[in-house]
Amino acid sequence: MNLPNKLSVARIILVPIVVAFLLLPQVPYHYLWALLLFAAASYTDHLDGKIARTKGLITTFGQFLDPLADKVLILSVLICFVKLNLCNIWLVLIILIREFAVTSLRLVAVESGKVIAANQWGKAKTVSQILAVFLVLLFQCLLEAGIFPTGMALGLLVFGNVLIGISCVLTVISGAVYIRQNAHIISQTK
Repeated sequence: MNLPNKLSVARIILVPIVVAFLLLPQVPYHYLWALLLFAAASYTDHLDGKIARTKGLITTFGQFLDPLADKVLILSVLICFVKLNLCNIWLVLIILIREFAVTSLRLVAVESGKVIAANQWGKAKTVSQILAVFLVLLFQCLLEAGIFPTGMALGLLVFGNVLIGISCVLTVISGAVYIRQNAHIISQTK
């Protein structure tokens, strides 16, 4: 397994730890720990792609594993956000449906001997999701540390949901683009 793929696996391994910190409010500064680990995991997404491109280490396995690791990380945190009342469930459900649809399309493509690599829309979607999650976690850290007064909590919650909503729109657009660009794969399946 090459280094970029190891970084994608590391991202997946970090997910349960991020989730544990999110869901354990008795741990001091649990949002801060979740934020730091989420940031580290997100950085591996940037790093694995950069290394794969510059060192010529792009593999079929990596083209499947990298977006899968992104989905596992983002969806796990968003589901935690729903549990913690930090995010609207409908936004998460829309994102979840899109992710399953595109992953299913990728699996069908693999059976046809094709790999659907990430395009610019997919990359924009991932960046928007990472940014939205990062900022929601940052807001919670600042509230937890008392830097923002608790009276700002509702405003930050609304702003966080707007960010996730924007990410949701990009997610839907990128999913539609993937399906449109690869409709021939779907029509060729028996």
